[in-house]
Amino acid sequence: MTRPIGNPPPTEPPAVPPRGSRFRKAVAFGLAAGLAATGIALSTGLTAGAAAPAGLPAATQLYKDPDSQVARWVAANPGDSRRPVIARRIASQPQAIWFSNYRPTTVTGDVRAITTAAGQVPVLAVYEIPNRDCGGASAGGAPDLASYDAWVRDFAAGLGSGQSIIILEPDSIALTTCLTAQQQADRFASLSRAGSAIHAAAPNAKVYLDGGHSAWNSASEQANRLRSAGILTSADGLFTNVSNFNTTSNEVNFAKNVLAALGNPANLHAVIDTSRNGNGPAGGGEWCDPSGRAIGTYPTTDTGDQAIDAFLWVKPPGEADGCAGAAGTFLPDIAYALASAAPSDPVPPATTPPTTPPTTTPPTTPPPTTEPPTTPPPTGAACSVSYKIASAWTGGFTADVTVRNTGSAAVNGWSLAWSFPGDQKITSAWNAKATQSGAAVTATDLGYNGTIAAGGSTAFGFQGTASGSGSPTAFTLNGASCAVS
Repeated sequence: MTRPIGNPPPTEPPAVPPRGSRFRKAVAFGLAAGLAATGIALSTGLTAGAAAPAGLPAATQLYKDPDSQVARWVAANPGDSRRPVIARRIASQPQAIWFSNYRPTTVTGDVRAITTAAGQVPVLAVYEIPNRDCGGASAGGAPDLASYDAWVRDFAAGLGSGQSIIILEPDSIALTTCLTAQQQADRFASLSRAGSAIHAAAPNAKVYLDGGHSAWNSASEQANRLRSAGILTSADGLFTNVSNFNTTSNEVNFAKNVLAALGNPANLHAVIDTSRNGNGPAGGGEWCDPSGRAIGTYPTTDTGDQAIDAFLWVKPPGEADGCAGAAGTFLPDIAYALASAAPSDPVPPATTPPTTPPTTTPPTTPPPTTEPPTTPPPTGAACSVSYKIASAWTGGFTADVTVRNTGSAAVNGWSLAWSFPGDQKITSAWNAKATQSGAAVTATDLGYNGTIAAGGSTAFGFQGTASGSGSPTAFTLNGASCAVS
């Protein structure tokens, strides 16, 4: 059975004046430039009302869909050099399954196919509200609210008695600029009915409504809208940061501010999308497939915060925003960049050691304690470097660097050095470890990308600040000069 997995939506703050089409290219993802001032101001007012017990046990096991785009890519590309990192850091993780194609005749069976096979707690993102995305790149959904109400009841009928997490309609509450006051009221009433219908059919489902994100509406404004959409009576909380890049700390702060503005009701908590926020938002307001981003906190319900039920990957990492490729398409280059920029692999789940001691004798020779020596490139013109400014804004930039081995032997373990011509400072890097002393910079491999075959190449990038201008004109690879292409 084909699952109605659709493209995650943009979550873009309203522009002033009202935004134009330049903000959306296919299914794109918005990014505000700064943190909403109201959210910061409210952060000190959280003493009213004690935090309620978490709505999801810390040991909840989230469901990993074996039919996700990244899982299919990993299975189909066993020899791809990017595969190990993508498999360990993305494909291994539970991610939301999106319902964004209007298929009223099959939706119950489509949902049931997931919930009966999961054995764990699935995260289902519902994205069918009429006039979704205000007619933008993610336009679509049910033809009208009556049809939507019926579709949601059919969706709920497939959930069953097990636990599930429902991300109900991203953008539907934060983005209403295209609706009249009556249309907004009608939408909010329909969302309230949707939450009630899901709870009635599946009492163990947790329903979360659209909380926007920390750089969009103020906490008080978002709370007022959520109250109108029935969060106090027909939902379990709110979600924030879906398809966005804001830092987890800002989102936790914002979510708590919204809960405080709602009166800190004991039954409400929040979940946060951490799928791409490991490096925070890109500079200059870049929102469409920005470089230099990283996967964030791995999905878990063990958040250490009673107000936050879970950190989830609602937007599947590696699926394009619409600039690097068709929106919603899995691109291994994007996935690899996001995954390799993460600081570490996920921690494997704890296992119980066997009670019977092993029968095999451990080896008497310990493994070597030194790493293999790096191999310098052959003498002569054995390398070339391409250095390109990928994006620039006032006070900052990102750069893409490609190193090619033009020699006749492989380079095992590489270190690329250069000096900046101006006052430029690297703030973060991906696919390489970068260190800087004054103007001098050294970028080294991360182990998995340490070998450059003869005639082959490797690429990395970084984000930096700049009060001067100009690009490096000389590079050395393991001490040998490289041509600049």
